[in-house]
Amino acid sequence: METPGSFHLFVQRRGFVNYTFVMGMGQLVTPWNWNACPDFQPAGFSAGSGCPVALLAGQGLYPFLWVEGARKAGVSRIYAVGFVGETDPNLQQCVDRWAWIRVGQLGRLIRQLTHWGVSYALMAGAIRPRNLFDLRPDLRTLWLLSQIKERNAATLFGAVARELEKAGIVLLPATTFLEEFLAREGVMAGPAPSRRFLRDAELGFRLAKEVARLDIGQSIVVEDGVVLAVEAWEGTDETLRRGGALGKKRPILVKVSKPNQDVRFDVPVLGEKTIQIAVQSGIKGIVCEAGSTLLLRSLKVYELAEKYRITLYGMRDKRS
Repeated sequence: METPGSFHLFVQRRGFVNYTFVMGMGQLVTPWNWNACPDFQPAGFSAGSGCPVALLAGQGLYPFLWVEGARKAGVSRIYAVGFVGETDPNLQQCVDRWAWIRVGQLGRLIRQLTHWGVSYALMAGAIRPRNLFDLRPDLRTLWLLSQIKERNAATLFGAVARELEKAGIVLLPATTFLEEFLAREGVMAGPAPSRRFLRDAELGFRLAKEVARLDIGQSIVVEDGVVLAVEAWEGTDETLRRGGALGKKRPILVKVSKPNQDVRFDVPVLGEKTIQIAVQSGIKGIVCEAGSTLLLRSLKVYELAEKYRITLYGMRDKRS
C-alpha cells in the first residue's frame, strides 16, 4: 500500500510512503477554480491573497510538478521543507525559502512552518519505507505515536492533521493545483481493451477496493479471473514484478483509492516508472480509478503506453 516529517511516515504505496503538503493561497489551475467551488475551500482559504505557500517535499517528480502548478495558479511565494536523504536538492532552486529536516521531526516541522507564518499545508512526494525503521523522532513525534493504538494511514494522518491544526495549519487536498493530471474515464492510451480485459478490470477493481478498505494495499494484478498478486508493504512496483512473473499472456494491474479516502493525505499515483516496470514485467494493461489517480507527466505516460502497447484505462467506482 502506498503513498509523505513524522505525519507521513507510515502511509505506504508503491514502495514509498506518499504524501503531499502545502500551505498558502492562490487561484487553482484549470479545470478547477477555488472561488467557483466554495464547497472545496478550507475555511479561510482565499485565491490570490498573496500569502506564501509551504510545500513538504518528498522524493520524485511530484514536488516539482506541484511547484509548477502552483506558479501557474499565481502563487508568488513558495516555501519548502525537504527531508534529509529523500528530497531532491535541486528543488531548492524552484522555491523561495528552504529548510531541511529529518523524517520523524514533527515538532521541528511545526516550528518551522509557524516561523514562516504559513496557514495552509500540502504534502507532495514519497518517503522510502525502509527509512521508517531509521527514525530519529523528536518528543512531539514520540508523544503522537504513543496516542495511536492502530497505526494506519487514516489514524496517523488524522492525528498529524490535528497536531497541525492546533498550530493553526490546515491541510489542503493532495491534488491542489494538479487537477489537470487526474486520470479520466475510459481508454487514455494504448490498444482498445478486449472483453477479457474489461472482465478482469471489473473483477480487479472490485477486489482491489476491498483490499484497500482493509488497509492492506491499493493494487492487484489479475489475469483471466485469477488474482496473481496483491499489494502490501512492498508497494506497487514490486507487486507489478511479482504479478508479471506469475502471469502467462495478458496480466493487468488494477490500482484504486481507498473507500472514503481522505484526499488531504494520499492519492494513488502513476508515472513513467510505472509504465517502464510494467513493460519489463510483461504487464499488458493498467487500470486506475478515474478522478482519483494522479498521472505524473501524463502526456509522457500516454506516450510510453502507446509505444509499448499497454492499455491505460480509467474506471469509476460504480458503487459511489
